[in-house]
Amino acid sequence: MKELNNFTKSNRQEIKWVFGTVLLMTSSCSAQPVDENPIKPPLDTDQPNIIFILADDMGYGDIHRFNPGSAIPTPHLDKLSAQGMMFTEAHSGSALSTPTRYGLLTGRYSFRSSLKKGVLGGFSKPLIEKDRPTIASLLKSRGYHTAIIGKWHLGLGWQTTDGSEAEENNTAFDKPLTYTPNDAGFDKSYILPASLDMVPYVYIEDRNVVDPVMTVIEGVDSPRGHFWRTGKASQSFSIEKTLDHFTNKAKQYIREHASGKQPFFLYMPLTAPHTPWLPADKFKGVSGAGDYGDFVVHVDDVVGQVTSLIDSLGIKEKTLIVFTSDNGADWTSTDKATYPHLANYIFRGRKSDAWEGGHHIPLIIQYPKVIGSGKTSDALVCMTDFFATFAEITGANTPLWAAEDSKSFLQVLNGSSKIARNEVIHHSGDGYFAIRQGRWKFIDCSGSGGWSSADKETLPPGQLYDMQTDPEEKNNLYDKYPQKVEELKNLLNTIIR
Repeated sequence: MKELNNFTKSNRQEIKWVFGTVLLMTSSCSAQPVDENPIKPPLDTDQPNIIFILADDMGYGDIHRFNPGSAIPTPHLDKLSAQGMMFTEAHSGSALSTPTRYGLLTGRYSFRSSLKKGVLGGFSKPLIEKDRPTIASLLKSRGYHTAIIGKWHLGLGWQTTDGSEAEENNTAFDKPLTYTPNDAGFDKSYILPASLDMVPYVYIEDRNVVDPVMTVIEGVDSPRGHFWRTGKASQSFSIEKTLDHFTNKAKQYIREHASGKQPFFLYMPLTAPHTPWLPADKFKGVSGAGDYGDFVVHVDDVVGQVTSLIDSLGIKEKTLIVFTSDNGADWTSTDKATYPHLANYIFRGRKSDAWEGGHHIPLIIQYPKVIGSGKTSDALVCMTDFFATFAEITGANTPLWAAEDSKSFLQVLNGSSKIARNEVIHHSGDGYFAIRQGRWKFIDCSGSGGWSSADKETLPPGQLYDMQTDPEEKNNLYDKYPQKVEELKNLLNTIIR
């Protein structure tokens, strides 16, 4: 390891994936914490505060700067993108919530975890492996105070009344949890266990349920977008007020840490605009896309509150802000027929799909010290890449065996390169794979791989699209270019292995 430390940065990146894979294959030990002896920061010694805002089920086409035809006013997100860099080729690590969050925090494609398709529930066991480095533990090793305020959806360690696996009727809500985000590198944790339409409806602060006196919330499944499940909830919990509650908590955290010498990392995974679509009264009827659009306006207002606070505290120049989404919008053909709005822009499909609508997401980064303003990048970027990017920005040393699917795009942010990665793997809600390399995209299944329907009996066993000339994925070239199909399929399988 001492000899490896003498390699150049590029040498280390080149050997990282191969050597890391060998270590994982040959070691029976659990993953270890972040390496000691971090390299010097490549920028300067004044580490930036980092605020990462993750919307839930928000589409590329919802933001005006990304889609001029959007029926939703998003002035605050438009301003954020104008003051930083907007990415037109950003992709979530998966087309669903849980796996994307795993990939974001660990720098690994989620199919390398125990979850091969779908998402976790509110009572599921932790998905992040014991001692697995996360963005939070990485930044903590560089002196950051780390916090998560919002939706977790990566499993928890519930105690039960009978010692068996946690379920709704045997969970001891009055006992401390044995695993929370505090075990994944976060100093401060204030979370909702899973999505806002999933039980249990409780807030958890660090290791304890905030209000352990339980009641039952009756589920709703009508009209469109107004969906949540029947189940246990803290008697003080309000589904309608969740987004504002988390926003106020986040602003309080920022105020408390803005004037300190210690840099902070705030991960803000929002509960919106995921179902249930429940915008506050002042946002109802503001958009041209129904309750969903109004909820996106509410999200935009949250971003405005955070950025305004950053400005008022005088820390804008030393704060890096990220805004993105965990996957595409759940915007169906019925929604398209009802409203003059394309939540997923021109892209085919919706949340869960291997088609672009499932994972092609908006990404905005404001970092005045490095980026400047008014920038746009078409560099291929994946949500897994924030691990390596934050490591390079802060000078943290990533273990060779960790974050094997993360590639830093700092060189794109500072303008020294237009390329971040050469290929990216897409993973659908039903566990199917796709790969993008340059202009070509290969999908290793017929149909969407997710919730969108397709007549699989009339389709080839796979799909090949030229994304440069056909970003809407209308013309399947699978039969026309068998050599390209074979090339991409081999590359996909090599990376998976």
